[in-house]
Amino acid sequence: MIRFTGIRWWRQFALALGCLMLVIACNNTAPNSTDAGSSPSGAGSNPAAAGKTLKVATDPTFAPFEFQGPDGQIQGFDIDIINSIGKAEGFQVDLESMRFDGMIGALQAGSVDTAMAGVTITPERAKVIDFSKPYFKAGLAIAVPEKNTDITDLDSLKNKKIAVQIGTTSADEAKKVSGAKISTFDSPDLVLQEVVNGNADAAINDKAVTLYAFKTGSLKGLKLVGEQLTAEYYGIPTPKGSENLESINRGLDTIIKDGTYAQIYKKWFDEEPPKLPETAPI
Repeated sequence: MIRFTGIRWWRQFALALGCLMLVIACNNTAPNSTDAGSSPSGAGSNPAAAGKTLKVATDPTFAPFEFQGPDGQIQGFDIDIINSIGKAEGFQVDLESMRFDGMIGALQAGSVDTAMAGVTITPERAKVIDFSKPYFKAGLAIAVPEKNTDITDLDSLKNKKIAVQIGTTSADEAKKVSGAKISTFDSPDLVLQEVVNGNADAAINDKAVTLYAFKTGSLKGLKLVGEQLTAEYYGIPTPKGSENLESINRGLDTIIKDGTYAQIYKKWFDEEPPKLPETAPI
């Protein structure tokens, strides 16, 4: 063992003490591991979703809810809503395009975490998947050629050719019409185009989607007739028992209360949003 005496000992002691104080100071200024990954408001409130990336199925053929913009990016009312919910709750959104009629199966299989595609809350769907609170009030309407005068309501579609989107409530509504010849298509644009082309007498389609097509001029020569056929509510679906549903509902509440939802609604529909119920009246 080497011994230090006198001045040399004090020098060594002072050097050791200085090193110890430097280590303590560095530890006190280092980032806290709990705070380093903190997200914006609400991000830490739900450990099930905060910091996660949710795989979100969407069918970008349903303007203005989801569609591809000129830059190829998916945009729309639904996309703004789910991104805002994600921001409020601290999760990232990973969009995955797929056909609408494949979404319920994908949710059941757990291959996606949720979907944003104007999915109407129905008793049949609620048996196999879970839904968030309603986030949009919708309804179906009949579109016919501008010069048509015979079709005025659902009853007058008897024995007519009706175009609808496959796997939707529009297809269910068309089945109620006696003698109707129903043609199904993958997207609302194709449904409406079938009427423009003269291959169908009428289309049953989401009213907001049809009006948006009229507004943008993407389809000409059509008009809406009769009263709105249904009052429907869109929900955000998840697999049964999903741990993400609570976070989605809380995020939806947040953006409604802080005015974000109203801003998004006015951006796409040029009017104030209606009051939404806590549960869909199904």
